[in-house]
Amino acid sequence: MLFRRIVVAVVAALSLSACTSSGSAPQSAPPSSTTSSSTTAASPSAPSSARSSSTSQVSPTAPAPDSARGVFDAMSQTQRVGQLLMVDCPSTGVAAATVTAIRNNAVGSVILDGTTSAGVRSIRQLTSQLESDNPSAAKLFISTDQEGGQVQRLQGAGFSTVPSGVEQGQIAPAALQSDAKTWGSQLKAAGVNVDLAPVLDTVPAGGGPNPPIGDLDREYGHTPAAVTSHGVAVARGLAAGGVDATVKHFPGLGRVTGNTDTTGGVTDDVTTRDDPYLAPFRAAVRAGVPFVMMSTAIYSKIDPGTPAAFSHAIVTGLLRGDLGFHGVVISDDLGAAKQVSGYAVGQRAIAFVQAGGDVVLTVDATQAAAMTQALLAKANADPAFKKLVDAAALRVLQAKQARGLLD
Repeated sequence: MLFRRIVVAVVAALSLSACTSSGSAPQSAPPSSTTSSSTTAASPSAPSSARSSSTSQVSPTAPAPDSARGVFDAMSQTQRVGQLLMVDCPSTGVAAATVTAIRNNAVGSVILDGTTSAGVRSIRQLTSQLESDNPSAAKLFISTDQEGGQVQRLQGAGFSTVPSGVEQGQIAPAALQSDAKTWGSQLKAAGVNVDLAPVLDTVPAGGGPNPPIGDLDREYGHTPAAVTSHGVAVARGLAAGGVDATVKHFPGLGRVTGNTDTTGGVTDDVTTRDDPYLAPFRAAVRAGVPFVMMSTAIYSKIDPGTPAAFSHAIVTGLLRGDLGFHGVVISDDLGAAKQVSGYAVGQRAIAFVQAGGDVVLTVDATQAAAMTQALLAKANADPAFKKLVDAAALRVLQAKQARGLLD
């Protein structure tokens, strides 16, 4: 996901500030836009993800919803907002800003950012320290980018050298699923419970430069069919290894000519609402993937002028409506990405939640307070927005329960 460090030097979800307690349970979110046929996309009672008939699911088997609902009901509004934030922590050691976000702003998720060769044992110490700083009954989602190739954040003793997406695309899907189970089990041993992988962007052969995906060999192949078979295999393997997979970057970055981390105005002028390149994402949703990450590129043939992460037509209409996804929607980086730099920090969080998103990811933990304050102020002033916040918080807690992260 976050390839700013790869391009310039080279995800488990959340953050907040204190507010008043709310005792009301969340209501179903307002119906999706007129571009969507679904009216249940943001319902807090929806299952954690769409299910397929396959015996090999991508998501953990969720127990009865009582635990998540009970934790939710006991939370203040500030604590609920905290479940909507994922902030960075250097993979080389716990940062003060991360601890502040967790302790003071009730942030519920962290991304281990930056590459380290410290190995499993050291990362386990880091993740244990993060959890010891977490006062919530809901344990942290701790994530990282462990795709392979140039995008493998955690390396060293106990971690396999994961091949690039292009190389993984040459492995038979069954064998790749087995490999991914191993990679997932290594992350679990290190205390990481969400992998911000696999990449389901399809880069067409001969399509020219593609800075975010193709130029870094992150794609599994050059056709939606190849990306589907291998991407779903990786997602299933990670789940079998004990971590949640996150498919990205919806609705696809394989046909853009700019990197949203380092460039503004990145626009896909090809993808349509019924595009064949959506097939890998649709297959992952049917397989039960628990997380989908939103791109911040603009898709001019779907919602001109609006980054996908801020687009109700794309998040609620297309992903939740057309594809039927009911799991956790997470953003690509909204902290340092050039693509969204024109939006005020707090407004980025508001726009994402208004679009139908759940977890705001920022690689700048110092932004947690501003995002929390903006979300709280909007929720306190706008009952409809508060319903979206509450529904998102409950979805996150249900995903945590499914992964065994609720006390």
